[in-house]
Amino acid sequence: MSAQLIDGKAVAAKLREQVALDAAAFAEQYGRPPGLATILIGDDPASAVYVASKQRSCAEAGIEGFSFNLPADATREQAIATIEEANANPDISGIICQLPVPDHLDGVELTGLVDPLKDVDGLTTTSAGLLALGRPGLRPCTPRGVMMLLDEVGVELEGAEAVVIGRSNLFGKPMGQLLLERSATVTICHSRTKDLAGTCARADVLIAAVGRARMVEANFVKPGAVVIDVGINRVDDVLCGDVDFDAVSKVASAITPVPGGVGPMTIACLLDNTVIAARMAAEQA
Repeated sequence: MSAQLIDGKAVAAKLREQVALDAAAFAEQYGRPPGLATILIGDDPASAVYVASKQRSCAEAGIEGFSFNLPADATREQAIATIEEANANPDISGIICQLPVPDHLDGVELTGLVDPLKDVDGLTTTSAGLLALGRPGLRPCTPRGVMMLLDEVGVELEGAEAVVIGRSNLFGKPMGQLLLERSATVTICHSRTKDLAGTCARADVLIAAVGRARMVEANFVKPGAVVIDVGINRVDDVLCGDVDFDAVSKVASAITPVPGGVGPMTIACLLDNTVIAARMAAEQA
């Protein structure tokens, strides 16, 4: 392997340390800690594990956790009432409506009902609009984490060609916007892109987020490019990303591993967004 390994665990640990200091300072100034509410509907095992991890992380950072758990057959009205309850609670600074929700509910609708000032996932229409216009606001956690990793290894984004594989509202689109804010030239690829490998091979920064195990092979990568792997897949009980790590690490100048790359940054940025949201709300009160 010749590529520099971008250690997301180490970067996330530094951010968590700063979040804990910021949360303590907030609590001292306002007499209460920042608060994060998680809303879990149903019994999806992966979602339950993820929510439990968020709550543990809150406790470690000095953020008060609020858990709302609804059964899989919860009605739309019950789900909306839960979100409204969290919106109205002044002790709650940030709200996460864990996705996916059961099939009879609309995850996009429910997420959109979160108070934009508490939208620590950065997924409401208001948050998306602020990002698109380049105005201050809460940014989606995973794209924000990717930007921090790029900064950690000193990537010069101004004028660089950046390619994002994936156009989801959750990641691909906001990732492109954050790169544009830094004056990169951005291409977003998707399932209809012609000559995907050739397009990717022009990139100085290549970011993969498609959910297809080891899809990005060495021929997708320009020699010396920085490669960020956002995917997480399970193949033969082994976790791997969207990038063929062994092959691509021989071509790239820097690369994130899976696990241990982007993943740790997501929760760290969620905690940071919660403290930011708490301070924004307190200053507006």
